[in-house]
Amino acid sequence: MKTTIFDRLQCGIGEASFFAVLDGQETFPVKNACQEARQGEYAHISMQYENGIADDVYLDTVPEGIVARRVFANKSGSTLKLNELGLRLQGMHFKGEAADDFFYHNENPRIYDLMTFPIDYDRKAPGAVPSNFEFVATGVVCDRIGRCPYQPFPAILVGNYKDCHALVHGTLSQKVFFHNYLLKHENGTVTMDIYSGVKAMEALEVAPGRILVDEWYIGTTEHSEDVERIFDGYTAVLRRHLPPMYGATPLNRYTMTWGSWNDGIGRNISEDMILKEARYLKKEFPMVEWIQVDDGYAVNVPPAHGLGVPYEGEDGIDHKKFPNGLRHFTDEIRKIGLRPAIWIGGFCPKTTPIYKEHPDWFVDFDYRWEPSSPLDPSKEEVRQYMTSALDKLLLEYGFEGVKQDFWSFAFEESHDLYRGELDKSGYQLRDWWLKEFRLRMPSDAYFQTGCDIVMGNPFLGEYYTNYRYGIDIGSGKWEHVRTNYLWCIGCLATHTGDLFVPNSDSVGLFPGLNDTEAMFCLDFCLVTHTMVEIAGKLSENQDSPRLAALKKTVCCPNNGADTFTAKYDYRNWKEMVPRILYYNTPFFSTKACDALPVRTVGLFNLEDEDKQIALASADIKLQGTGYLAVDARSGEVVPFNGEMSFDVKAHGSRLLSICEDRPHSVLDCNFKVLETRANEASLTLETQYPAHGEMLLNGKIANVTFNGKALAWRQEGAKLTFELPGKGELEIFWKK
Repeated sequence: MKTTIFDRLQCGIGEASFFAVLDGQETFPVKNACQEARQGEYAHISMQYENGIADDVYLDTVPEGIVARRVFANKSGSTLKLNELGLRLQGMHFKGEAADDFFYHNENPRIYDLMTFPIDYDRKAPGAVPSNFEFVATGVVCDRIGRCPYQPFPAILVGNYKDCHALVHGTLSQKVFFHNYLLKHENGTVTMDIYSGVKAMEALEVAPGRILVDEWYIGTTEHSEDVERIFDGYTAVLRRHLPPMYGATPLNRYTMTWGSWNDGIGRNISEDMILKEARYLKKEFPMVEWIQVDDGYAVNVPPAHGLGVPYEGEDGIDHKKFPNGLRHFTDEIRKIGLRPAIWIGGFCPKTTPIYKEHPDWFVDFDYRWEPSSPLDPSKEEVRQYMTSALDKLLLEYGFEGVKQDFWSFAFEESHDLYRGELDKSGYQLRDWWLKEFRLRMPSDAYFQTGCDIVMGNPFLGEYYTNYRYGIDIGSGKWEHVRTNYLWCIGCLATHTGDLFVPNSDSVGLFPGLNDTEAMFCLDFCLVTHTMVEIAGKLSENQDSPRLAALKKTVCCPNNGADTFTAKYDYRNWKEMVPRILYYNTPFFSTKACDALPVRTVGLFNLEDEDKQIALASADIKLQGTGYLAVDARSGEVVPFNGEMSFDVKAHGSRLLSICEDRPHSVLDCNFKVLETRANEASLTLETQYPAHGEMLLNGKIANVTFNGKALAWRQEGAKLTFELPGKGELEIFWKK
């Protein structure tokens, strides 16, 4: 079918064919008609199949591209088995040779450790991709792009390495369908199949009279060379289509959650240990709001076990660790002034009573993980158990927040899993399940999605407040840190952190890493605005030289705020990740304020040899000279006159504040600053938390007050120290 509305994409699309896959067979309409209006800015394609199915597609132009709404109605007299809906675009071409045509999808770094692929590249061939983490991709490598279970950012770019003009397709609704793609060359042009599939089942049973709606975007970008700009048009349209989002709220932006798993703790937990940490955190880490008990509260472990624990009643709880039960534990956390959260694993080990007594309640998941299996939510009796388990864990035990881990397999897999009712897709059941959580939690509850690891899908932000995009980095494995860095870049580049907060696992003391690698993790989590979690037995390590660095790192969480890359070509296979990340505020303030640094910059060396990394003011969108570069870890201050190189150790980092070289300004600080007011005589800073205050100042001090009262202080060179009482106004008076 030819419709002129696709001509505006300027990608040479010659034919657009809509079809449905019914009972495993591609089926094309026997009748179709296209009505266009507003000089080709609107089109209605009406199609009918032999069995009476009606299929209507409404295409409307918006400033960013084209928005499509497809309404598929079963007007036959029998139930249909719908595998997927499809759209085939033929004749696409770009400037440059066909051999240079490529695609980018956010699942690429997740599965293959690469950003882009030539369209004809065989990703399934043995040794075809250099991933060091193929073990986490078992069973998901596929010809279909976007079919993986890792909940990727739901958009694709198709273009040419020698051209900046490219096509973008993206999802606008996940109520029923998910989109995945096939690309190939035919006669020197690109054929693109766009599939609207259903998760966790081979086919969706569509009863007579039922209507299914699919919505998506298609448009173009003139910046396919810049990973940070390729989806600008799509995300602008997406923001107008998304429902209200918990992920867009402040719930995980400025506070943190202490979790009991990382920094080597694992399942070695107890009520006494966690309460001890909670009391210490309340005093020393005022940005921590939640205390989360992770895996390890159940008797039947390992492997990870959570959702099946309530099946065993009180016998399922390890009373050696929690002698008074979990309700007593949550009440004690509240007495301290913090809020209790719980890890809930969606897997049930095959050694547990629930699996042994009800193996029919579970899907077959052996192709990815043999020791455990997810419950089958397509069965009514299973859904009843699942909600009763939430009643026990959240209402009876009194947990107010949740980290939901190992949960998504039964909702996000693209394999045929369900053995119950097949009238709801995996996404429809996902919607049901997450609503059940929200019914049982306070409206201001912390709610994190964990493994299978999310790659930035903003639709999950309707229910969740943050998403883990990476594997554990607190385990002490440098390879995990390197991999998280790559995966994070794919998520950050979408610039949708304001919709759904990304989470880097946790910051802590990182006992399994050497000093250089531990500081890399702290700098990386800080510069990427992904510090949702903190970990470790901090109360037992108050003499650790890493503790002061940790306190400074977490003094001002600003999770989800924009971070930018510099000098990064994501299309270059030899340049896997950017070495320079930056943002436009100080690391100790969420706002750009007078007399504070104008940029925070992280320099990162993931290689095994020391490197020099060159930085120019233009790289971070500054003009001219007249700046200072301040090393936030060492306190070193050097002139930054437009361009210089910095030594960075192997597996190391540098955290820099770039400041205007002017008197009476703050070069560095270890506590949160809300606002500033400056004049020739003084600088006033609004503060939020108590701290052992340390600042580097460009100017000599005459006096310091807090809320108008004299404050004891000491200045040695540029360094000012004092005890900051808490929330209020800190005023620094300059010597004349």
